[in-house]
Amino acid sequence: MSYLNVDEIETALQSLAAEYPGLTELIELPHRTHEGRRVRCLRIGADPRRHGVLLLGGVHAREWVPPDALVSLAADLLEAATRGTGLEHGNHRVPADGVRQVLEGTNLYVVACVNPDGRRHSQTAEPMWRGNRRPHPAGGLCTGADVNRNFDFLWEHTAKFHPDADVATSADPCDPRQVYRGPAAASEPETRNVVHLLDTYPGIRWHVDVHSFVPVILHNWGSDEHQSTDPEQNFRNPAFDALRGIPGDTAYREYLPAADLEAELALGARMSEAIRQVRGDEYPVVPAFGGLYPTSGASDDYAYSRHFSDPSRTRVLGFTIECAHSFQPPWAEAEQVIREVSAGLLALAVAVTGPAAPEVRTPAEREGSA
Repeated sequence: MSYLNVDEIETALQSLAAEYPGLTELIELPHRTHEGRRVRCLRIGADPRRHGVLLLGGVHAREWVPPDALVSLAADLLEAATRGTGLEHGNHRVPADGVRQVLEGTNLYVVACVNPDGRRHSQTAEPMWRGNRRPHPAGGLCTGADVNRNFDFLWEHTAKFHPDADVATSADPCDPRQVYRGPAAASEPETRNVVHLLDTYPGIRWHVDVHSFVPVILHNWGSDEHQSTDPEQNFRNPAFDALRGIPGDTAYREYLPAADLEAELALGARMSEAIRQVRGDEYPVVPAFGGLYPTSGASDDYAYSRHFSDPSRTRVLGFTIECAHSFQPPWAEAEQVIREVSAGLLALAVAVTGPAAPEVRTPAEREGSA
């Protein structure tokens, strides 16, 4: 076998929706990519009223494993649920009642390939291509924006971060690192599709963006080190603009409520242990700021930040799984990584699922009561 291309990913999602109509819903997202492609989300779950987990793959084009991992997870989970069997990935096993619990007690919103334009370009022209395919008159590296720097969380990094903070983003469309943030927050259709899901399905309470290639599980925040004692030090407070992003200082640390930190660490540990059981690989659980570098406009921080900006929005705990040891490992290694990702995400789904999970109104029900 080999990696799926964008057409095969789309076909796989459509086939799963057709084969398992009682357990899935194929959601067509509203914003076409710059090259005119549609992006779809496969909702997996018997009851759309249950709370859910949003799973993203393929945000960065050159990271080929995550989309395949999410398609594989979806197919395995649906087949096991229909056959009444458990799922095994290495030495990690979810029994049949655990599979049933996930399907009946939660929803997985699977966007296997957020950035199909970029993936196609990476697989056919420039393997190390990172961004989408936003046009630019100069072409070349000036084409494209980094979708994972385009979300509306401290997007304007030159104003929000300390001048000496090594923030991994850029206002330059021709930045050779391919970390151009885009001309405005949420300017990119791929970004707006993710925002649409969070806006439309308030039952989404957990968010996992799967990337590669540093084996690690990251939790909020990526903007600065976190603290749980001073709520005034938060991303909305302009008094701390131009202070963020310096490790080890005392001028600013991003507020993270203690209960949320405890929940993120507990869920991260569940994922990490499940991954370790597959073949012994260690995925440590660390804050995004300490695990990589200061970030702005990232999907996990955006998803979590929404309820601080607007208390009517659902609190969404945000994670990024960095998998694999390279962007495009040989397929035999990729299969092992797919098992690791599947085990970790299944462990999360089981952990957040239960028969007493509250129901939420579906978009159709909310529209009907308006």
